[in-house]
Amino acid sequence: MTILGIDPGLATMGWGVIESVHDKHRLIQFGALTTAAGQPMPVRLRAIFAGVNQLMDMYQPDEVAFEELFFSRNVTTGMAVSAARGAALVAAAQRTENLFEYTPMQIKQAVTGHGKADKQQVQAMIRILLNMSEIARPDDAADALAVAVTHAHCLNARHLYRIK
Repeated sequence: MTILGIDPGLATMGWGVIESVHDKHRLIQFGALTTAAGQPMPVRLRAIFAGVNQLMDMYQPDEVAFEELFFSRNVTTGMAVSAARGAALVAAAQRTENLFEYTPMQIKQAVTGHGKADKQQVQAMIRILLNMSEIARPDDAADALAVAVTHAHCLNARHLYRIK
């Protein structure tokens, strides 16, 4: 099964593609879609939409997993990231109904065994789990790979995480 993991963001949206067969995971590719802060919001959202469409065309994932948004401080930033997530979600939904989401704590738990692990611990475990020589950069791409690995670990219970 090919899984596309997405770490939503407006300026930088991380993505990671893995192949999962039983308990073995293989890195296919990772990266980030970026938009410039000075561009109008519709232009940035269109770029994210087009970028996710390209990822869907290129990797043809069987399932797509998103990190659920969590923000507590800056509501304005949270709304912009929500809009970006929406653009990515619509692009993926055009190709598949197999859309899932995981909270940051679920991702940390699945990858490290500890729901309050820090970013460095998650990145180090992703490097090990995917047999990578270096930690994925930017951080958003490493986070997206963590989302994909989390989904791979939850395949038997994935109905619980389907986006409704």
